Amino acid sequence: MKKRFFIAGTDTDAGKTLVTTGLLTAANRRGLRTIGLKPVAAGCEQTPDGLRNSDALLLQQAASVKLSYEQVNPIAFEPPIAPHIAAEQEGRVLTADRLAAYCRGTMMQPADLVLVEGAGGWRVPLSMRESLARLPQLLELDVILVVGMKLGCINHAILTAEAIARDGLRLAGWVANQVDSDMSCLDENITTLERLFRAPLLGRVPWLESPDAEQVADRIDLNPLLGE
Repeated sequence: MKKRFFIAGTDTDAGKTLVTTGLLTAANRRGLRTIGLKPVAAGCEQTPDGLRNSDALLLQQAASVKLSYEQVNPIAFEPPIAPHIAAEQEGRVLTADRLAAYCRGTMMQPADLVLVEGAGGWRVPLSMRESLARLPQLLELDVILVVGMKLGCINHAILTAEAIARDGLRLAGWVANQVDSDMSCLDENITTLERLFRAPLLGRVPWLESPDAEQVADRIDLNPLLGE
């Protein structure tokens, strides 16, 4: 049975892409067919092939099902700013319905695990009328939360989990990703979140000098996601 999840973060730079590529790599090791999507990305570079986002390229590379870049990242903006502001500057209309349509088309590809990575935090706006949180609602995706472990992360994590539940979605699991190399009381913070969250901790990613998907995959437990 195909497993599909939305990857959310407690904030920008929480490590969503790093963890997503780690999850994909861990699934690849099991021989699963994997897909990684980044429906909307800001902060892209102009290339001879068009706009390209570094995070989306990492997802494209990490997935075992090879897709075109446009399938992985259908909506791309050059400036590294909030997607709704980038869309306004270009006179484009950005809607969750449109993003969901792109995702549904790609999700028709045969795959065992599909991961849809968000942008920024849970409530990042697509417009003044809706946020990106509407996308996992439309696609009926369970959520994996990447908690960027730093001072203040407990509050961010709890608020995000509450918003996910309020939106009628299930938190399937979470990953503790250390983004502050000198974070005080790291273990105590993780233990606190373990006690407060009902969802399982899928992995602890320490601060890494040169992080990559393989190192993250070594620290990920897929069993709670796959029902094993």
